[in-house]
Amino acid sequence: MFKFIARQSFFINLLVAIALIFLAGFIFFQSLGWITHHGEYLKVPSVTGKKVEDAVKLLENQGFEVVITDSLYNDSLPLNTVIKQLPGSDATVKVNRTVFLNVNPSTLPFVVMPKLEGLSFRFAVENLTKSNLKLGDTTYRPDFMKGSVLEQHYNGSRIPAGTKIRWGSSVDLIIGGGLEAQSIPVPNLKGLTVTEAKNVLQAQGILLAAILTTGNVTDTANAFIYKQNPDVLRFDKTPVYIQPGQTMDIWIQVDRPIVDSLSTISDSLNKKIK
Repeated sequence: MFKFIARQSFFINLLVAIALIFLAGFIFFQSLGWITHHGEYLKVPSVTGKKVEDAVKLLENQGFEVVITDSLYNDSLPLNTVIKQLPGSDATVKVNRTVFLNVNPSTLPFVVMPKLEGLSFRFAVENLTKSNLKLGDTTYRPDFMKGSVLEQHYNGSRIPAGTKIRWGSSVDLIIGGGLEAQSIPVPNLKGLTVTEAKNVLQAQGILLAAILTTGNVTDTANAFIYKQNPDVLRFDKTPVYIQPGQTMDIWIQVDRPIVDSLSTISDSLNKKIK
C-alpha cells in the first residue's frame, strides 16, 4: 500500500489526501446531527404545583435533565411542591435540555421568636404576625400593667426572645388584667419555702421583689423564709393590708424557722389559696 502511494506523483497524492479529508468531514457532519439530536424538539410539560418527586419523574421520563433550586417558603402553597419552572410550560426545546425547578421547602423553616413581653396586646399580635407566628391562648393575670404582655409561652413553657421556632407556631400570652381596688391581708410567708411563697403571692397578684439570703444557702427554691416586708401584723397586733400589684421582700435561710402563732389571720388565708 505504502509502496503504491510512493510510486504516485505528488499531485495525485495531494488529490487523494484532499478526498480523504473531505470524506472524513462529510461523515463527521452527517453524524453530528445524530449525536446532538439536531432537529429533535420537545415541549416542556407543566409541572408547577406538582409534588417535587412527581415533577422530576415526569420530566426525566420525557428526556429532560432536572436541576432543583430551593426558594423562600411560600405559605400559600403546599410544602414540597414546584413553585416555578424554567423553561416554562409548553416551551419548545431540544432533547436533553435542562429544566430548572424552583420548589417550596419540604419542611417548615425556622423563625426567630420576637420579644413581646412589655408590649401592649395589640402590638404583640402585630409582631407575631410579622414574624409569621400565630396567637395561641391568652390568659389574664392581676397586674398593674393592664393590657400589656407579662409572659410569652410556647408548648407550655416560657420562651425567651431570639429562640428559633417553626414558622406558623402558636404562642400563648399572659396579659396584665389590671388591679382590683381592694386590699387584702399581707400573707404570712414565714416558714414557707421560696417556691411555696411564689405560688401564694402569684395567686393574690402580689409581686416578689428582693430575696435576701442569710448563711450558706445553695438551693434558693427550697430555702425557708424567716422574715418578710411588709410584715403580717403591726406593732399593735392589727393586720397589715396590701393591694394586688404591690411588692414584698423576703429573707431566707437553710433551716425552717419557728412560726409566730399570732399570725393566724394570714395562715388561714394561705391555706385557702393552696
